[in-house]
Amino acid sequence: MPFAFTLPTTSATNLDEFFVSTSHPSLILTATTHRSVLRDALKKHKRLTPASQASHLSTVQDAFISYLPFVLLIYESISGQRLSQVERIDLRQTKELLTEWRCTLSSSIPGREPARVKIKGIHNELAFVLQTLAYTSTLQSRTHLLTVYTFTSPSSEQRAAPISTGMKYLLEAQSVHAYVSSLPHIDANPQPADITPSTASALASLALAEATLVVVMKDDPYAAAVAEDRNKQSKDWMISAPSIPKVRAHLFARLCLAAADHAAKAKGLIGGSGSAGKIDDDLIKYTSDFRRMARAKAARFLGIDAEIGGQAGEGIAWLRGAKKELGMSADEDDAGKRKGLKGLKQTWAEKREDRKIEKGGEGWGMDAGRLEEARVIEWLEAKWVKANDMVSYISAAKLCNRLRLTVAQINVQAVPSFEPLIASMPSGREYHSPKPYTPPSLDPDVLARLRAPPDPNERAFTGDEDDSGNEGGTRVDPVGAFPGTSGQYDASNTYY
Repeated sequence: MPFAFTLPTTSATNLDEFFVSTSHPSLILTATTHRSVLRDALKKHKRLTPASQASHLSTVQDAFISYLPFVLLIYESISGQRLSQVERIDLRQTKELLTEWRCTLSSSIPGREPARVKIKGIHNELAFVLQTLAYTSTLQSRTHLLTVYTFTSPSSEQRAAPISTGMKYLLEAQSVHAYVSSLPHIDANPQPADITPSTASALASLALAEATLVVVMKDDPYAAAVAEDRNKQSKDWMISAPSIPKVRAHLFARLCLAAADHAAKAKGLIGGSGSAGKIDDDLIKYTSDFRRMARAKAARFLGIDAEIGGQAGEGIAWLRGAKKELGMSADEDDAGKRKGLKGLKQTWAEKREDRKIEKGGEGWGMDAGRLEEARVIEWLEAKWVKANDMVSYISAAKLCNRLRLTVAQINVQAVPSFEPLIASMPSGREYHSPKPYTPPSLDPDVLARLRAPPDPNERAFTGDEDDSGNEGGTRVDPVGAFPGTSGQYDASNTYY
């Protein structure tokens, strides 16, 4: 958590072939240069190792922020929309803009890199730029939240700073996605599934769900206690369950339910988004797992609320309902235990996730936190069941000696069924008030300099990174072929 987006790459495009400005002759040339810088940043980021990509995200974001005011100016001049406070530019389109972007959200053949898609129109170019900028913010949030999991025994101060920063980046991503979904659409060109309004709205809901759950993560000490209990280097032999005020436990439950509602909305929007392609199954599965995990976390906090109020049996029932939400066995005999092949498979999955977190790989958190929540629920259930059974046994023994009754005649609190409790969950409560996105605008001094005609000998920067797409008629090696032998696979060279 959050979702690990893959940043798309784009082709080299000379905007001078498509636009010309009489009032600001240097605008298109400068815009082409900034787009080439952005293209180079995305190319370099793709070729870095996962460990090195985290520190390179700020460079990618700066490249987006530098290019975004120029593409916005072009969009406003062509469409007649006023999205910024910059003066109107006299700009004419000579022919329809044609660029290439690699769609990373659309489903593709497993094991094969998604192909580039030809994008027509300035509207689709702007949508791709904004969507990828939001991906960058989400990835930066992942980078900061990863430090919370890598600490052996994080203190409250060590958890607060990265969590607050990660939440800030998620809210930025949400505002950008919402901006894309509300962008006026004037182009008649078809859109890939990555940039349709429904996809952008779904990603905005998902980012808001993640930001809401980060609020709970900030003040939830149970996950840290379970990590401490699992730490082999820990010197604490006994860990007592952290105490949470009753009112806050109920508040956390409602926040989790609000996050689950946002995730459900995102899943519904993604399922029907885009006629040009289907959204990748990993994202659909993530939204589904996120909703289940958020509802399970809400049930866990409602159980904590009941246990604090002295209703231990009801608290255990809430925990078993949380396990059911996660798709785990809610049998009374399986309290804190893992039996059979299914339990062994879950243990293996948890160990693999721990190794991903230790290495800081790009695949961590793709279960939306279900494994971590399952650990916390099993840990609490084992402690509560053991304490409840012991208290019930001691109380029963005392009453038997005093009243000369059998244990069966003693009225002790039983664990109720969890189905009615899950059905009676309260409504969610919103925490964040998302702010509308304000796109960056050009400085008036920079805009004034663009009025000067460009030097006839000056050429736009076209980039330093080699291209990996099929541009300029270059041949792409077939899958499995040795590099440089693509000519041997030509259909004209066959013997049959």
